[in-house]
Amino acid sequence: MKPRQSTLPPLDPSRVATVEAFGGTITPLDPLGAQVQGIDLSSRDTPPPEVLEALEREMANRGFLVFKNEKPLDADDFLRASCWWGGRELHSTHGVHPATPGGNQHIFRLSNDQRHGIPGVGPQWHNDGSFNADTFSHSGYHIIRPAEKGGGTYFAHQGAAHDALPEDLKEYWSRLSSVNSASGVVHPVVHEHPISKRKCIWLHLGMTGAVIEKLPDEDAFRLLKADEMKRLCHEYNDILNAGLENGYATAYEYQENDCVFIDNLAVAHRAAPEAHLPVEEQGLRIMHRSTVRGVQDLAPGFGLPQHVDIQGPNPLGEGVWKGGGIGFRWEDGIPMQN
Repeated sequence: MKPRQSTLPPLDPSRVATVEAFGGTITPLDPLGAQVQGIDLSSRDTPPPEVLEALEREMANRGFLVFKNEKPLDADDFLRASCWWGGRELHSTHGVHPATPGGNQHIFRLSNDQRHGIPGVGPQWHNDGSFNADTFSHSGYHIIRPAEKGGGTYFAHQGAAHDALPEDLKEYWSRLSSVNSASGVVHPVVHEHPISKRKCIWLHLGMTGAVIEKLPDEDAFRLLKADEMKRLCHEYNDILNAGLENGYATAYEYQENDCVFIDNLAVAHRAAPEAHLPVEEQGLRIMHRSTVRGVQDLAPGFGLPQHVDIQGPNPLGEGVWKGGGIGFRWEDGIPMQN
């Protein structure tokens, strides 16, 4: 597979002007994302609707926004700013670590030390909330303590990754739908982003229990078999990894007080391998994550239902049909904690 160069758009000048009129700045990051300065996330005054719309549209196009903060941000301020996007309210489904400030149910506290947060989360490419019909519209990442020797997050733009696919895979993947291994919710492997209108690829490499193929030129479906599932997952992993060299993925290293907000339908992400290294080797890393309610269901096409009983018997006879919190293991020995 030989991907093409990035197709990410530049920042829109009118939206840049809207942010600047409010007293902020937005500048592109290379090769994706954008950096925002001059907008105080700790202020109780929400930016006007036109500013939030400009930022949200740039997030949809560029994948994520990094807000640079000169001072530490309170958890409540981080959560309030998280509600600027998408469904405009928090949708939290995670466990609460004992070290979470105030036991706040909306903070998913992550760390490479289990005394300080939940370790080992998200080692494979994924989108947050794949077990929900509407998924999460956006997620927030507030770095509480960056590790001295690094350990950030990889982000990959799924619209640009779709553009980079060979034509035969574009056609084939457009007929595929994934089944979440925990909830049985069904999502298309290729969807149209609600804001950018770009075709984007979408697959959770840690929680996929089955993939349904709509047969070409037939009103019928089948399940992918194990070898086909492995090939699909490897190709998906490869096309996103290839973005690191071809301008549509990045390894973002957090700086103190950074807040990153992602469009969860535009970018996939995974923890950098260094993020899970021991404290003694890498230094202590602590991060808070927030998740925002979706705006609409990420619904499959071809008349497929939004939910199937993945814990029940295989309804299509042959192929992979695996329930449980961890999905189909597409490579021996890889970590797949979600």
